Amino acid sequence: MKSLIKQSPWDQAAFGLLAAELTEYSEPALKAAAACPGHYTIKVDPLADKRLLHEYGFYYCDTLLEPWCDQNSLCSVGHVDATLTRTPALAALLEICHGAFRHGRYHRDFNLLRAGADLRYDNWLTQLHAAGQVFGLLWQEELVGFVAYRENVLVLHAVAEGQRGKGRAKYWWSAVCQAMFAAGYTEVYSSISAANLAVLNLYASLEFRFRHPLDVYHCLVNEGESCAEG
Repeated sequence: MKSLIKQSPWDQAAFGLLAAELTEYSEPALKAAAACPGHYTIKVDPLADKRLLHEYGFYYCDTLLEPWCDQNSLCSVGHVDATLTRTPALAALLEICHGAFRHGRYHRDFNLLRAGADLRYDNWLTQLHAAGQVFGLLWQEELVGFVAYRENVLVLHAVAEGQRGKGRAKYWWSAVCQAMFAAGYTEVYSSISAANLAVLNLYASLEFRFRHPLDVYHCLVNEGESCAEG
């Protein structure tokens, strides 16, 4: 039997409370969340009727888009000063990562502490680094960003603040995508916030297309109350 709620242990470690995602949009799933204190996420079709979400105290946090491309559609560009490393130092990566994800739904959730949101991404990057799934982005041999991945999915990426807005990210993303294709994958994709226009424009400039939009809603159920109580 399918579970209506799936726990998120990495989120629990960052925020110090039960964290979970609803696996379907249904009243039984919403009732199950309302009955147990914790922080809950649900992702729904943007055109879905949101009435039940509001009745159970869920509030909007973000809209996610899925940029994707194949080898034939990628607009690949390069620059001699923009290179990759497969052995970036974790401490240097964490300096770039910490506080870089202000567009993320956890940073935008007014019920969660920003410190916990920062820790969530730091922990996630540490896990991906330990698995050898991080490309370090170099500009003139200096580490200035990273793209972390699982198989052919770019799951976490950031560029140091001083490198943003200079039109350089397209060189690194091109190189990472080419590495994915060289590994045998026929498609590369990611997930981004629709509010992050810089990243959206980056993917568009490389001829990525966009699909599978999802609205993300959160709910915080405190001890002794339920979401349905408002």
